[in-house]
Amino acid sequence: MKEIAHPQTQLKRDSSKPFEYLIVTARPDHDLEAVRRQLAEYAEYGKWDLHRTRLYMGGARRYWMRRRILRVERTLPPIQ
Repeated sequence: MKEIAHPQTQLKRDSSKPFEYLIVTARPDHDLEAVRRQLAEYAEYGKWDLHRTRLYMGGARRYWMRRRILRVERTLPPIQ
């Protein structure tokens, strides 16, 4: 049975922007169906949207997923 290699993930946050990004990099030897399944799980359970896809020479793929950062403001006065 062939062992499934998982793609590399990287989380980018910038507090000045309204989105955070998850970058998923898949090498050419990764199973494309497994990568698609993982992206679907991120979208379904993590509320990520597919923002950009890039296919590089040599077969490597990179996917940028993003989601809106929810800013929570305090509505009650501080407890003293």
